[in-house]
Amino acid sequence: MIHSIQLLPGRTLRPSTINSSKSRSDNRAAFKKIFREFVILCRRLDLFGRELLAVDGTRIKAVNNKDRNFTTGSLQKFIEAADQKLEDYLNRLDAGDAEECATGGSRVKNLAEKIEALKNKRGEYAAHLCALEKSGESQVSLTDPDSRAMAAHTKIGVGYNIQIAVDAKHKMIVEQAVSNDVLDMGLLQRTAEPAREILEVEKIDVVADKGYFKSEDIEACEKAGLTPHVPRPQRGAAVKNGFFRKDEFRYDAKQNVYICPAGQALTPIREGKLRELKKVDYGNAKACRACALRPHCTKDVRSVSRLENEDALDRMAERLKARPEILERRREIVEHPFGSIKQWMNQGAFLMRGLDKVRAEFSLTALVYNLRRALNILGVETMMAAVRS
Repeated sequence: MIHSIQLLPGRTLRPSTINSSKSRSDNRAAFKKIFREFVILCRRLDLFGRELLAVDGTRIKAVNNKDRNFTTGSLQKFIEAADQKLEDYLNRLDAGDAEECATGGSRVKNLAEKIEALKNKRGEYAAHLCALEKSGESQVSLTDPDSRAMAAHTKIGVGYNIQIAVDAKHKMIVEQAVSNDVLDMGLLQRTAEPAREILEVEKIDVVADKGYFKSEDIEACEKAGLTPHVPRPQRGAAVKNGFFRKDEFRYDAKQNVYICPAGQALTPIREGKLRELKKVDYGNAKACRACALRPHCTKDVRSVSRLENEDALDRMAERLKARPEILERRREIVEHPFGSIKQWMNQGAFLMRGLDKVRAEFSLTALVYNLRRALNILGVETMMAAVRS
């Protein structure tokens, strides 16, 4: 068995102290480094297939109650409600009551105390709102300032966004990161590229769910030696209205036209910008107005848009068409570590506060998960021999 892990000079972490918050805090700078060193050891032991990475995220609760998290909108509502209640209290106080005076004015005194308490609370809300407006942030958390309100399935809790890149061979974690980004969109390349580098491969396939779909990120992945497989979410007015989806329009690169479901060519009609990207709209008003399929396509005249980096999305669509099973494989790969971490390791919430400390805590969690996987695969004797060599 592994009896201890050397961390800072002169300091050893033993199983008896691994759950100590002071130990986690004192050694937080070392945990990420140790996690990476163990990944390198596992690479030397051929525990990674180095062919496919599955990227996924989960939300883990922070040491911050939902009632201690505020958005700009909720603060404005609280202030408005406080103002209305204050006005009501003041009106009641001004009106007075002869009976109150006769009994020593106890109710008037209680009202004055309530008004003072409400004024103080309103002042706190106003201070938080002012701080949010100055910082440009959308939320403020009082117990753990770095945590954010995040949607996790049907619940919204205050926590952190955990990202992992998992190698398909033995479902071991190659890279892990913690952030307070509310969405996964835009995090694919940021999570997968460090994993590719530590695995020492020039190119590697990467699969993620549709929550990661962002054209700029897909393009960045290809440039970084990552071959992304991310399903394109079907959204927008056409989908909402039950019309033909954009993926039912075929792009002809040679002629620079879209072919609609009725076989008509849609040509460029205008240019614009979307998130600083050049966007071209394609349409054919004449064909639309005479089309028998028009009730299934549009209420007026249909157009589809194309971004300047959409070639990368077309290539990815072709890859997914050739390998549809890779999406189911993704689920199988990533469910094992997250299931183990939340159930076997009981990591349903963080014990530390602050992004820096939470990152250290999850590095330790990921290290323990990988260590257990390696021991199950290789056995204790082989693992210990590898550690000593």
